[in-house]
Amino acid sequence: MSDKNALTLSIGFLGAVAVWLTAEIVQVPVWVVFIAWASFFILGGGMRGLTQSAASNLTGIVIASLCLLVTQQAGFGVWMTGVVVGVGSALMVAVSRVPILTAIPAIVWGFASTVGTSAVTGREIIYTDSIGNPVLMVVTAMLLGGIFGLASEALANVITTRHDSEEARA
Repeated sequence: MSDKNALTLSIGFLGAVAVWLTAEIVQVPVWVVFIAWASFFILGGGMRGLTQSAASNLTGIVIASLCLLVTQQAGFGVWMTGVVVGVGSALMVAVSRVPILTAIPAIVWGFASTVGTSAVTGREIIYTDSIGNPVLMVVTAMLLGGIFGLASEALANVITTRHDSEEARA
């Protein structure tokens, strides 16, 4: 079986598992899981991809959380919120000088997922002291997405290896 076909089966199966898991067990936004999963692959997969993806996504989450905290604390309107987001956007690019954070899009995905989750849940970013806190939800979903990336890669490798071994014996 080709690598692409094995990955197709692996991601298809685990995608279904991710939807079930986030609906029934770990109630976090499944779309954030898929964003982190994609981030894992775009950064090359493996432990290096997982590490770089997680570090970048988490950096975006921190920057977004700070922006949201500032705007919420100050009660800023749209204009000043835009200025704060502009500063946060510049910061996302500035931190990309750190070797593990060179993938600016992965930082942006963490930022956008945090802002989006905060907007969708209607919860203020810092003031919810439970698992319903948007930051905790996004961190959990992003880390879960990275784990799904690693698992789908490993499962695809097993499928490919098993098939290759069977062909060699024939």
